[in-house]
Amino acid sequence: MRIRLLIAAIMLSPVAMGQLTAPGMNSVRYTNYPSAPAVKDPIFFYCNSQGTTSASLNAVSPGGTGPFTFSWFRWSDATRGFTVTVSSETGVMSSTVTGLGEGGYRVNISNSLGYSTSLTAWIFYDSPPGASAELANNTCDYVALKGDTSSVIRRFNYRDPANGNIQGLKNELTFTWSSDPESVIPYPSIELNPITFIPPLDDVTYRLTVNSLGCTTEASFFYESIHVKADFTVSPDDGEAPLEVTFTDKSVRAATYFWEFGDDSVSTEKDPGPHTYYIPGEYSVKLTVESQLHCVDSLRIDDIVVEPSALAIPNVFTPNEDGLNDKFMIDKRSLRSVSVVVFSRNGTKVYDFKGEGPILKEWDGWDGNVGNTSAKASPGVYYYIIKALGWDDVKYDSKEYRGFVYLYR
Repeated sequence: MRIRLLIAAIMLSPVAMGQLTAPGMNSVRYTNYPSAPAVKDPIFFYCNSQGTTSASLNAVSPGGTGPFTFSWFRWSDATRGFTVTVSSETGVMSSTVTGLGEGGYRVNISNSLGYSTSLTAWIFYDSPPGASAELANNTCDYVALKGDTSSVIRRFNYRDPANGNIQGLKNELTFTWSSDPESVIPYPSIELNPITFIPPLDDVTYRLTVNSLGCTTEASFFYESIHVKADFTVSPDDGEAPLEVTFTDKSVRAATYFWEFGDDSVSTEKDPGPHTYYIPGEYSVKLTVESQLHCVDSLRIDDIVVEPSALAIPNVFTPNEDGLNDKFMIDKRSLRSVSVVVFSRNGTKVYDFKGEGPILKEWDGWDGNVGNTSAKASPGVYYYIIKALGWDDVKYDSKEYRGFVYLYR
């Protein structure tokens, strides 16, 4: 494996070392000579937007032992060859020529030991392509962009060194749409006239960037958004009945509001205030908004859950003020009313509670005292009778809600 890698490195090293570069160039393509298809000389492109750009070439020998002699020549259509002398340097390791015009260039590289090779490149100056960007159309639901591009220089001609025949290279145009701040633009590098059905909610500047082989041009326009978005948050989104839910509007560019709370009640207020759900179940809330320009949007939230009624009764409590299990308190959810009566073993009523609404909500259970006094009930077994009615109309009054609780101190 190491031998194979070494051979590959030896084979690739002349390609890696031997090079003609063009400092400051914008892009590079490669020749396609009919007489020698395997030869791929670089074609360097510069942007000459102001008419003052100056090209240069730098050569490094692909092999041999330096120092070298670099002899530069330019292509001549008259002689159909690289016969116009540009410059020559002796006793150097690399060579650069500057102030070059369009055309083909060849550098012959040699040393005193008989090594000789040549490198060829072509240079072209490009002009900025045309570009325009504007709004094609917009509605409440979409924005359509319109772009236009054109190339000032459509084709670059170089020569096949073997016979001087003209070879053409078509100028390449690419483009990209963007926006600031960023917004959705479908296929920004494919569709010259894209339509987005996710229109921006913020004002944006749309920009079209057009690239040719040598130059870049930008065109832009400012778009003032007309679009509307319905948005709101829910807190809390679940709990026992009665569940008070707060809806916070976060809509964009809304002028009118229509809330549907899922229980046959509605509101046209921007901030409708807390809404109370009494009946256990799942509720879907929908907000529909309309802008001053009559753009409409809506949002539905389906996950508001009011828990069904439930009642569970403990069989022991320890009112010893240690903060753990100090009260006889039923585990209740979504109950409309509750009645609790507790008797001692001899039938004496020691505790009685009946409540609904706020009273029920504030009730925290029997603390182990007799009645409403400070007298503490004795440890032992007590008999309870509990009745309750859920907000879902479930009644809790059967024999399973009659039983014994153990009081330990």
